Amino acid sequence: MKNLLQFAYLQALSCFFPLIIFAALALTKFVDLPFLPRYDFILLICIGAQIFMLASKLETIDEFKVICLFHVIGLALELFKVYMGSWSYPEEAFSKFIGVPLYSGFMYASVASYICQSWRRLDLQIYDWPKPFFAISISILIYLNFFTHHYLFDARWVLKGLLFFIFFKTIVTYQLNGTRYKMPIILSFLLIGFFIWIAENITTFFGAWQYPDQETTWSLVHLGKISSWFLLVIISIIIVAQLKRVKSLSR
Repeated sequence: MKNLLQFAYLQALSCFFPLIIFAALALTKFVDLPFLPRYDFILLICIGAQIFMLASKLETIDEFKVICLFHVIGLALELFKVYMGSWSYPEEAFSKFIGVPLYSGFMYASVASYICQSWRRLDLQIYDWPKPFFAISISILIYLNFFTHHYLFDARWVLKGLLFFIFFKTIVTYQLNGTRYKMPIILSFLLIGFFIWIAENITTFFGAWQYPDQETTWSLVHLGKISSWFLLVIISIIIVAQLKRVKSLSR
């Protein structure tokens, strides 16, 4: 029980940035803002939260750099997906660019923030990590498939097969109160993807964005989205792991 409570506490700290975004979405859902469009207000909250995390040292400079990278990666994906009609942001805002509010990049950045902070607070160690060529190549292929499946066939099941082949030996360990636990890294990918899917249901309920089947009334996000988050989480962890490896080699 002591370790479980410690795990919950560390997870809550690691989720600080996502929780700020949830709070901003909930606040602006039920409170009218007469002087500023909702999406712009959320953007200001996200920027303020980022400044606070750096100033309070909840986030390190290296973690901030990773988060900025994910902001760019996520925003690029958002621009394309909104253009293709996969989802939309129906409200008006000054900070919208080609139909996408700039705060949307922070939602991807919040996932990166969680991964970086969990890594540090739980003292994650990874064993039997694949060679950089395979790890980087599969992450590039996954990211490209989010774009190309609109024009070519959807290769996600092929990519999942490759993932199990590349990572079936890889184990992640974490530490709680001096005790170290371990699990297959593929399972950790799936668990994080599942909880992000739960978060996605909360954020779409609060109107962060909407899928085509949610235009008239909110409905549960399709279970198939867990698969998409599973793949996106893999990209996130691979990038973080490779950046940490490069930094350790440069010392």
